[in-house]
Amino acid sequence: MPVPDEYLAYPHRAYGADQPRYPWRSSCERAPIAWPGRAAAACLIVTPLEFHMLNPAGKPFKHPGAMVTPYPDLRHFTTRDYGNRVGIFRILRELKAAGLKATVPINAVLLERVRPLIEALIEDGHEIAAYGVDTDHIHWSGLDAGVERQWVEQTRTAFDKAGLTPRTWMSPARQQSFETLDLIAEAGFDVCLDWEQDSLPVPMKTASREVIAVPLSTELDDRVLLSDRRQTEAEWADQILEAMRFTKEEAPRFGGQVLGFSLTPYVSGQPFRIWALRGALGALGADAGVWSATASQIADAWKKAAGDA
Repeated sequence: MPVPDEYLAYPHRAYGADQPRYPWRSSCERAPIAWPGRAAAACLIVTPLEFHMLNPAGKPFKHPGAMVTPYPDLRHFTTRDYGNRVGIFRILRELKAAGLKATVPINAVLLERVRPLIEALIEDGHEIAAYGVDTDHIHWSGLDAGVERQWVEQTRTAFDKAGLTPRTWMSPARQQSFETLDLIAEAGFDVCLDWEQDSLPVPMKTASREVIAVPLSTELDDRVLLSDRRQTEAEWADQILEAMRFTKEEAPRFGGQVLGFSLTPYVSGQPFRIWALRGALGALGADAGVWSATASQIADAWKKAAGDA
């Protein structure tokens, strides 16, 4: 059966990259940049705080980590709650011991529920980012633009009410519609963690202002590797360190790059995984070629370095 003609019609078809947000460019065509302290690698650690509900609507799909069994799925629900009550504090202790900073995206509905945790994050110098309303408010192309704008405004209002003014945005499930970048820029966000098309920050065009996409690797995500792909803790820790080693190896040719990965509280905050977490973070913290930084710090350093190049 032949493919209908309309199947091949795509309004964003273009040279190199089928979207208008950033131009296509090979990594060998850009000038190398230098991170603060001449570090070869900027280490971006993202620790998301998520609110998973017992009865998610799951539209257009369920958020990764959402409930699995019929309602009420208390087994998975309480595991996620354990991450926000216990696991996150273990991760914070290991980050502090290693002298590393994290970016912590938080669902807006959690802000009034985890205030002591927010204070601990601020005290330790971590960056708080906006993470949409909750895990059941997923941005996608079939979402009415007015509804999506309301969700972004609802998120910003919740953070304002909590006395927080984050610059960095991460969408629930890291999923966007074609309008999401315009809407978050309109709401005052200038850094985004949804895209990972490069090993350096990429300036994204929007209707109102530039938004810097700081790359965050799905391929090093603890939930993906440990839960979905069922790798061992040793393999996961080794992959983080090998990625960092290779990034530094490329520095003479490509300059400084970003190596970003996620630490999910209900995954890497489990007691039987702390040894692997401690080993990986300790090695990163002790490496003189690694600059530990938050998403907004990386975006600002990249803009300065790119301007000086």
